[in-house]
Amino acid sequence: MRSEAHHLQPLFQVGKHGVNDELVAGVGDALEKRELLKVSVLQNCPEDRGEVAEKLVGGTGAELVQTIGNTIVLYRESKENKRLLLPRA
Repeated sequence: MRSEAHHLQPLFQVGKHGVNDELVAGVGDALEKRELLKVSVLQNCPEDRGEVAEKLVGGTGAELVQTIGNTIVLYRESKENKRLLLPRA
């Protein structure tokens, strides 16, 4: 997952307003289309990146792939737009 996300640019930025319902809905829609995405947490965000990650994971039903620096990588399998093939354990 991390190697697949390496080349991606962040689609969303979390700034001074923090995580709100509109952001969660937008990230959820983007996950349905892309399955894997990055979210950037800006310096002026009132929440730390751990809190932001928890709220996005809880609100979207996604899985946290990693947090690196101020970037959060999320994955959620798409129902209609499957792009990534995961190895079976």
